[in-house]
Amino acid sequence: MSAVDVYLSDDSLHPIDMVETLAEHHAWDFDRMNEDQIAMAVEGQWRCYSVTLALAPSENVLRLVCTFEMDPPEDVMPALYETISRANDMVWSGAFSYWDSQRLMVWRYGLLLAEDQPAGIDQIERMIRAAIMAAERFYPAFQLVAWADHTPAAALDMALCEAVGRA
Repeated sequence: MSAVDVYLSDDSLHPIDMVETLAEHHAWDFDRMNEDQIAMAVEGQWRCYSVTLALAPSENVLRLVCTFEMDPPEDVMPALYETISRANDMVWSGAFSYWDSQRLMVWRYGLLLAEDQPAGIDQIERMIRAAIMAAERFYPAFQLVAWADHTPAAALDMALCEAVGRA
């Protein structure tokens, strides 16, 4: 086991220290805002996502917020909100919302921490990957509703369809 593996397997470390190590390992741009918060830029297939993790020690929660800019026309907002609601019905952990004043699509997740069993590096990495996967999975549906006049149901069907067969 390498020194990095030993370091990363030590669950007694501060969760944001672990996130910083993950960011360095994956070569993600990051900014350690303070002891309990870090912001990163994670490149996806569709776009670059802003991922922020913050520890709320008083609540014993590790919060993850993954955002991407989206500035849809005002007249499509009701359909976009319906798409968000339908997307949230399809996920088990986390949820999408839209922050209108910042013009951001947001994926949020909060990990409740047990005092006697802190978050491990694998769990934190899985949180980050799950956020990016959710954003990547639903990004096309949000775009189809906002810019291509698709209904929420049609956009989700098109964006989430599985390819069958081989090319």
